[in-house]
Amino acid sequence: MSVILAFLSSIGFLCRKELLALFKEPSSRVILFAPALVQALLYGYGATYDLTHAPYAVLDLSRGAASTELLARVDGTGVFKREATLTVPGQIARAVDRDGVLLVLNFPADFDARLAGGQPAPMQMILDGRNSTTAAAAAAQVSAIVAAYNRQHAGTPAVSVERRAWYNPNLESRWNLMPALIAALSLIQTLLLASLSVAREREQGTFDQLLVTPLTPIQILIGKALPSMLVGLAQATVILLIIRFWFHIPMAGSPWLLYPGLLVFTGAVVGLGLSISALSLNMQQAMLYTFLLIMPMMLLSGLLTPVSNMPELLQLVTYANPLRFGMDLVRRVYLEGAGLREVAFDFVPMLAMAAVTLPLAAWLFRNRLS
Repeated sequence: MSVILAFLSSIGFLCRKELLALFKEPSSRVILFAPALVQALLYGYGATYDLTHAPYAVLDLSRGAASTELLARVDGTGVFKREATLTVPGQIARAVDRDGVLLVLNFPADFDARLAGGQPAPMQMILDGRNSTTAAAAAAQVSAIVAAYNRQHAGTPAVSVERRAWYNPNLESRWNLMPALIAALSLIQTLLLASLSVAREREQGTFDQLLVTPLTPIQILIGKALPSMLVGLAQATVILLIIRFWFHIPMAGSPWLLYPGLLVFTGAVVGLGLSISALSLNMQQAMLYTFLLIMPMMLLSGLLTPVSNMPELLQLVTYANPLRFGMDLVRRVYLEGAGLREVAFDFVPMLAMAAVTLPLAAWLFRNRLS
C-alpha cells in the first residue's frame, strides 16, 4: 500500500508542477482558454451555410397582381431584402456590379397576361455567380417560393412532397458544425499543449533535472498527460456551454456518455502529442510537427467533407485519426441522443490510438532518460 501511495504521490507532485507551469503566467492562462472561446463564437456566427441575408433588386414591367403577390412572398421570408426597384433592363448590370445585389428578379411586361391566358409565364432570375454557394441557396429558396405559388393557384397537386429533417428540423448548418467543434477545437489546444510539454522542459533547462529525480518513465508520462487532458476537457466544457446556452442548440444525449467519450478522445490526442514532444529537440520542432498534423486531421475528420465521400484509400487513413471518431461520437450523442450501443464503435479506434501512442511516449521517455 505504501508503494502505491508513494507512486501516486509522485504523480500528484508532478501534475501540480505541470499545472503551476501552465497557469503561472497570465499570458499562458489567456492562451489556453481565449482561443477556444473566440473560435467557438467565430465558427458559430461566421462559418454557417444558412442563407440569412440576400439583397436583391426587382424589374417588374408587368406590375400585375401575380408579380405583386410573388414579390410579397419573397419579401415576407425575412431573408430577402429589396435594395432597388429597377425601371429598365439596362439597370440590371449596374445593380449586380455596383449595388452589390445577389440576384435580380425580372418580370416581363406580358407576365400577368400570359398567366391569365393559361400560358406559361417565364420569370427571369439573374444571379451573381461570384458567390456561387450563396447564390445557389438563394435561387433554391426563390424556386421553392415559385413552386408553392404554382401549387396554390393550380389546385391541389396529385403528388405532394413533405420533407422532414431528423435531429435538425430547420436544416441549420450551425447545428451540424457547432457540436463538432467540441472535439475539433479541443484537439488543437490539447495536441499543441502536450507536444510542447517535454520540448519546453528542454529549452528551459529543466529536463535534465528529471534525470536525477526518482520518478520512473511511467510516472513522468502520467504526470505529463493528466494536466493536458484536464485542460482539454475544460476547453471542451467551455465550448459545450457556449453551444448550449449561447447558441441555444438543444442537447439530446447524456453528458454521462459524452464525457467518457471525450476522455478517451483526449487521451488519444495527448498520447500523440507526448510522442511528438519526446521526439522533438525544441519547441520550434514540436510546433512544426503539430501544425503539420492538425490540417490533415481536420480535413480527414468529416468536419467539412463526409468521410463516405472520400476515396477508399483516404477512408482507411482516417482510422488513424482520433478526431474522426471523437467528432462522430460528439455529434451523435449531442444531436441524436445516441446511446452507448450506437457509439460503441467510435470508442474502439480511439482506445487503440491511446493504447499505441501512450506506450510509445513512455518508451521514448525511457530512452531519453536512460
